[in-house]
Amino acid sequence: MTTATALSPPATEPAWPDRLHTLLRGAGVTQASYVPDAGHARLIELLRADPAVTATVLTTEEEGVAIATGAWLGGERSVILMQSSGVGNCINALSLPVIARVPLLMLVTMRGEWAEFNPWQVPMGQATEAALTAIGVRVFRADTPDELLATVSAALVEAFDSDQQIAILISQKMLGTKTW
Repeated sequence: MTTATALSPPATEPAWPDRLHTLLRGAGVTQASYVPDAGHARLIELLRADPAVTATVLTTEEEGVAIATGAWLGGERSVILMQSSGVGNCINALSLPVIARVPLLMLVTMRGEWAEFNPWQVPMGQATEAALTAIGVRVFRADTPDELLATVSAALVEAFDSDQQIAILISQKMLGTKTW
């Protein structure tokens, strides 16, 4: 009788949210605001557990714009995590960082696209990029973890060194479909 020998699992890179947390912290981000979202769940968990980060849960996404503006005025760097449906909630508030040239980085998980089951998510999912562009926010899209990490790395420089307002749309295809 032979017995199978258990092999050690191969060493793997950390999951993209872990690598994203490392990128944000390496760029000096010390504040994060968010509306709870399954697509951002692991990143939120990491930010909340990080003693060097003030992680603030929002009642509406526009509060995140105010927090990011206040953080910058106080000499800190911030990130806002939201879902595409929340973009519509903060369009008017986005005029503040655009006009005042406040550095802004938003990570937006998309809904209303790949295999969406909830028809209420579709209209804002289709309008997210156009709405952000219309208010003056630069928009980038990431469809894979590697694209996301490279895009965030570049956006951190553009936002905080060039006083730009940037949203990175994280595709629903990358995050996977949601169900109830």
